[in-house]
Amino acid sequence: MQTSIPTPKLLFFLRTIATSATGSYSTQSAASERGFLTLLHSCNTFSNLLQLQTQILKLGFHNNPLILTKFIAKSSDLNSIHYAHCFLFSPHSNTDFYDAFLFNTIIKAYAQSGDLKLKALWVFKLMLECQVLPNNFTYPFVLKACAGIGDLNLGKSVHGSLLKFGFDGNNHVLNTLVHMYCSCKGGIEIGRKLFDEMPKNDSVPWSAMIGGYVRLGRSNDAVDLFRKMQIQGVCPDEITMVAVLCACTDLGALELGRWVESLIEKRKLNKSVELNNALIDMFAKCGDVDKALKLFRTMNERSIVSWTSVIVGLAMHGRGLQAVSLFQEMIRDGVEPDGVVFIGLLSACSHSGFVGEGKEFFDLMKKEFAILPKIEHYGCMVDMLCRAGHVREAVEFVQKMPIEPNSIIWRTLVNACRTHSELKLGESLAKQLIQNEPTLEANYVLLSNIYAKMSHWEEKTKAREVMDKKGMRKIPGSTMIELNNKIYRFVAGDMSHNQFKEIFEMVDEMGREMKRAGYVPSTSEVMLDIDEEDKEDNLNRHSEKLAIAFALMNTPPGTPIRIVKNLRVCNDCHSATKFISKIYNREIIARDRSRFHHFKDGLCSCKDFW
Repeated sequence: MQTSIPTPKLLFFLRTIATSATGSYSTQSAASERGFLTLLHSCNTFSNLLQLQTQILKLGFHNNPLILTKFIAKSSDLNSIHYAHCFLFSPHSNTDFYDAFLFNTIIKAYAQSGDLKLKALWVFKLMLECQVLPNNFTYPFVLKACAGIGDLNLGKSVHGSLLKFGFDGNNHVLNTLVHMYCSCKGGIEIGRKLFDEMPKNDSVPWSAMIGGYVRLGRSNDAVDLFRKMQIQGVCPDEITMVAVLCACTDLGALELGRWVESLIEKRKLNKSVELNNALIDMFAKCGDVDKALKLFRTMNERSIVSWTSVIVGLAMHGRGLQAVSLFQEMIRDGVEPDGVVFIGLLSACSHSGFVGEGKEFFDLMKKEFAILPKIEHYGCMVDMLCRAGHVREAVEFVQKMPIEPNSIIWRTLVNACRTHSELKLGESLAKQLIQNEPTLEANYVLLSNIYAKMSHWEEKTKAREVMDKKGMRKIPGSTMIELNNKIYRFVAGDMSHNQFKEIFEMVDEMGREMKRAGYVPSTSEVMLDIDEEDKEDNLNRHSEKLAIAFALMNTPPGTPIRIVKNLRVCNDCHSATKFISKIYNREIIARDRSRFHHFKDGLCSCKDFW
């Protein structure tokens, strides 16, 4: 790592340069330029940068594009790009000497910044006003800034500009253009049209398009495109594989994820920390947390993300003791935890019922590591108390929070009130949610479910009528299952599958076998004013039961069944799946929106803390 230049030495060099810079441009002048560039290269503090800026003016380098470009680059390295901008574009600056390389450097710096990307567009506009023509490197930086801003109309205007200057045949520009459209709301289809029309001889455009689908949650499209990439014989790179693994994670497609891992080994791709982290996250969130832990142990280099991925994975699987143990190992190894690690740790305590330990870690985060709790940490604490049935304590905790609770926390409380029969309190909180967020359908669904649990059918109907008038629709429960490298999706009462008759017959058989084993349907889960027999029939058509029936029909006896549900598993399906696992001698791994449930021999790993 470079050290700061001592001030006396810096001043000596500057005096030497100043002496050699006098007179007409000569060999001495070239030497002074080289010397100044050397100082710029060695500069690594803002105070040194200020001294160098003064000398730029004194030595007449303010009209030297090379010196100014290197000054911009160094300012960017020191997180002082705004300061360089003010210097370069002050009212007294003469921009006649500025060239494309200089403008590109400052556009790039802004494009890579966290919250100054709009400035990149301002500089690009100024570049054109100064009649400096853009080159092959200009548009990728400008488009990257547009992607970060996410403004489709802005992106389209830049697209029009590059067409005007004839850069639509440049592959690097086209690749960034696809990425830009995929990053803007409403732009994915334009991006796909461009992608389909452009040359695709290497992995870059494929990675841009696949990554765009993943960011939008269109993971099936991402996987389909990756398969087309394989058919066309284009070799994926590390970036492609990270995107595809994210798609596998979203879909819960473990077998596909395993195949991707084998392809990484076959292609001998560089297993960077980022790629290893993506593999760990995929295995943990697709149900094989032991493989995730094994991969973690083989890593030569680990980032904070590596530790967090495993801790969160163990939390999702209800393995709280291991998550806590890994956190303690992390501290012993001298790795400083951040707020995200504590979210994983608190989630582990929540899913394992470690209320006391969770409270201790929440205090430790503040006192030992000086991490100020964010809304996510408070949300974890509320979730932990609610899962353990401490609803009243959770309400008191929320009332004492130093920051305003968000709607997620309030919805967590309402759900807990319904689960633990604090129905009057749940009704009051749900009504308050509707007042605060009158356009969010989830709040009306919560109130409707509370009324159904109370058997207040008239009030429930009114809540649903309000939703209908506002054009709101409840998110339907769905379950995905991966079978023979294909993803199948089921919704409640699904009759779209070509085996639906056989699936329904299998569901009926499952129901009969479960009743013989002592299963009693939890008809309170049915939010309809119908008789008990119809309620039982409604329960039998839940999406996870259809997916399990499909798996029982199409997989060898004794093999595990893995399903992914988009919502939280209901009490009845949780109870039924325990019976199914024992009756059919199957391990059933179910991922819902918050955790994993491992059903085996009539038991669940969650011990009802779900």
